[in-house]
Amino acid sequence: MNDITDTRQQILEAAMERIVHYGYSKTTMSEIAKDCNMSAGNIYRFFASKLDIAEAIGRKFNSELYETYAGICRKQNTAADRLRQFFEFSMERTYEALEEKDKLVELAETLADERPLFMNEQLAQERVYLVQILENGIEAGEFRPLDRKEEVAEMIQASMMKFRFPQMFSHLTLPKLKRELAGVMDLVLAGLSVGATVPERHID
Repeated sequence: MNDITDTRQQILEAAMERIVHYGYSKTTMSEIAKDCNMSAGNIYRFFASKLDIAEAIGRKFNSELYETYAGICRKQNTAADRLRQFFEFSMERTYEALEEKDKLVELAETLADERPLFMNEQLAQERVYLVQILENGIEAGEFRPLDRKEEVAEMIQASMMKFRFPQMFSHLTLPKLKRELAGVMDLVLAGLSVGATVPERHID
């Protein structure tokens, strides 16, 4: 890594440590700069705002998710099993991260409210993997033919929204969330199965 990359990483690590301890709203740019032994003005050379730091932290978290998603897509088990694993992993990893560092819920809520494009980008990237699983399932004869697979992937995401950031949408325990997720996934897979007569809804 070069000096710029090293410094950015140092800032992100310092910001993460402060946010985990004090919360996003109580963390300031000057405090992060102080933790990095730099001036408050110097930190703005790397990040224009605290919100930009929050987004960079979110992007790092997501990049690790994407690596696992790609691995799930490459598996040789059934497409139905891969679809289950996709959402189970996403829910469990996020739940455990927010449970271990509960103040990250505030950071996630801030990004959802103030950086909707960031959240939309994440959903779009996830759909790439979901479409791949759907295509594999269709080719294997597991799923019925689908004319507009990206829209189907979008509807699947909508049905799973409660499980994306569990602590933001409910106060259920992880075992109860797993039970609900399994039930919703049963319904989704029933709709995808060969012979299902669920109509496709086209969104303009």
